[in-house]
Amino acid sequence: MKYTNSIEIALPREQVASLLADPGQLPKWLRGVVVHEPVNGVHGELGTQSRVVMQSGQQTMELTETITRRDPEDLHSIPKEVVVHFAREIAGPGMWSVARDRLTETSPETTLWEQESEYRFTSLQMRLVGLLMPRTFHKQSQQHMRDFKEFAEDGKDVREGES
Repeated sequence: MKYTNSIEIALPREQVASLLADPGQLPKWLRGVVVHEPVNGVHGELGTQSRVVMQSGQQTMELTETITRRDPEDLHSIPKEVVVHFAREIAGPGMWSVARDRLTETSPETTLWEQESEYRFTSLQMRLVGLLMPRTFHKQSQQHMRDFKEFAEDGKDVREGES
C-alpha cells in the first residue's frame, strides 16, 4: 500500500527540518510515542537504528526505526533550490513501512512538507487490516502532519489534555 500526503507549514524550511529531525520533539507532535531511543548511532543521523514504542489505547507496539536518508546532512544555510529529504524505515510485528519526506521552500517563511508512505504486511492479521482499512493509515499520517504543523507553528503539544 502506497500513498502521499502533504501540508504547508508557515515556517522557514530550515526550522521545519530541524524540528522534524529532532527526536526529542517527537512526543510533542507524534501521538502515541512512549519511547524513541537509539540502539546504535546518534538520534536523527543517517544509519541510526532506534527502538520505538508506540501506544494506542491499551495496545502497545515495539518497532525498529532506521534512518535511511538525510540530505543534506547539515540543515543550516540550505540553498533555496535544494530540497531537504528524510527517509526512515520502520519494522514491527507483521509489518514494514518507509516514509520519505521532502521539504520544499515555497517562500522564505513557508515550507511544503510532502510525505510518501509505503506499507508491506507480513502477517495475516496485518494484511487483513491493510485490506479492510487502508484509509485509516492515510488518515493517521495526515493527522500526524497536522499535529506537527500545530506544534511547529503554535507550540501545541498533543500530550496536553490527555489523561
